[in-house]
Amino acid sequence: MHTSTSTTTTVTATVTAALLLAAATGCTAGGDTTKPTTDSDKTRAAERSTSAKPSPNPKGPRAFGGSFVYTTDGATMAMTALRYEQGNFHLRRSADEEFGTTGYTWAAVEMKACLKNGFAVVTRNSWVLAYADGARIKPSSVTYDDFPRPEYPRMATVKAGTCVRGKTVFAVPAKQRPVRVLYTSTTPANPAEWSVPKG
Repeated sequence: MHTSTSTTTTVTATVTAALLLAAATGCTAGGDTTKPTTDSDKTRAAERSTSAKPSPNPKGPRAFGGSFVYTTDGATMAMTALRYEQGNFHLRRSADEEFGTTGYTWAAVEMKACLKNGFAVVTRNSWVLAYADGARIKPSSVTYDDFPRPEYPRMATVKAGTCVRGKTVFAVPAKQRPVRVLYTSTTPANPAEWSVPKG
């Protein structure tokens, strides 16, 4: 039996040190309860985001495992979306229970960030799921100790020649599947996109 803990979830990375000042949500829970506490601005993770609007990628979506390499502020970073999973998790608390929704489930994206040179700080907040109808979903604002591991860090410093890899959880419509995983940092001129297999 797991005890709920918190670090805040998935799915984003960016190399700009300015994001160190970005607001990040968090949660804690203890004992046998699974109700986390979050900051006063906690957004329902099941809500569909319209704020992340990356520019189209002229090369088209990549397949999972394909890297997006770019250089900014003297740092060269390779971002990679590795896989997407939906509804295959046996967790103590459902997405509907967590956010008061109906018909939502947990999904996870595994991603990897490797720094070739320079200095970088990565965060999950720029990773977004895109749907065929135009809806977009950001990572869940909460996490529990039985969420898929390893967990992609909320925010972490990466040294040149090293990588950060992990999973970020999203609350998504159970009967729909995203068509793309987006890395929406405003730093790259052409944000990256990965196609999600129909599964």
